[in-house]
Formats: sequence, C-alpha cells, structure tokens
Amino acid sequence: MWLLVVTRRSSADCSADSQLGSWLLSKVVFEAIDHIGIAVADLEAAIHLHTKTYGLPLVHREVVEEQGVEAVLLDIGESHIELLSPLGPDTPVGKFLEKKGPGLHHVAYRVDDVAAELVRLKTEGVRLIDETPRVGIRGSSVAFLHPAGSGSVLTELVTPAEGH
Repeated sequence: MWLLVVTRRSSADCSADSQLGSWLLSKVVFEAIDHIGIAVADLEAAIHLHTKTYGLPLVHREVVEEQGVEAVLLDIGESHIELLSPLGPDTPVGKFLEKKGPGLHHVAYRVDDVAAELVRLKTEGVRLIDETPRVGIRGSSVAFLHPAGSGSVLTELVTPAEGH
C-alpha cells in the first residue's frame, strides 16, 4: 500500500516554482492498529469493566510464558484491547506496573512481515527492543520498538497468525 503525502511550504521557504508544495511518495508501514495493550493489576476486575460496563466481547484468553503475561483480547471494531496481567513482579509488565501503575502499556500495529520491518527500521536508525520476531498471543509474530526511537511510545509490530 502506498500513501501520497502532500506538504505545503510557506513562500518564505520556497522558490516561486515550488510554492504549490512538494509531493512525496511514502510506503505505508502500518496496515492498522492491531491492538492497544493495557497493563492491569487485577485482571478479573479489568475483564468485568471491559465486558460488562463497556460491552466489549472477550474473544481470547491466553498465558504467554515468553512474555510473562496472561493476556486477554477484547474486540473493538477491527482492532482489539489487550489486557495484560503479569505472571510475576520481575516480568516486563510486572516492572511496568511497579513503576507506573495500571494503564496504557503499548500500541500495536499490524504489518505484513515483522522480520522485514525490523530490518528496515533498524537500517533507518530506529531503536529496537527485539532484533528478531517472537511468538505472541494466538501464535502471532511480534516485536517491540524501544520508546526512545518511537515517539516515547512502546510500539509493537504484529503479523497475526493465519486465521486471525
């Protein structure tokens, strides 16, 4: 997918023949928001809030040992809310909760090929947490970008497994 981006410069910044703007052709990297990750201290209370109060359907629940979390996916349109409960205090989400408390943990974007995007982003100087993809919830391929290189937001790249 390609996105045409039009930028307009002020007349002070442009010569007369370029005042109509410059046209840039940029490849769209992120296909969609796959999910928003929320760190929770009490998973059952968070599930109740999201299903009973907000009316979101719970579609999947799984322990992801490699990431040290129990994760719950709730549908919202074409995306998900992912509730994350740490399996212990020394896990990444456990440390996050200790330092910052419950709340927004990360934004996850759907991409065609996580491995290829990691290579491309690294060559562009983006700081990575994961050099290679790992297995995420429902068998997806995932990798994280460091907040220092992604606008102070912990960013996850996701390629869903077949059928998801």
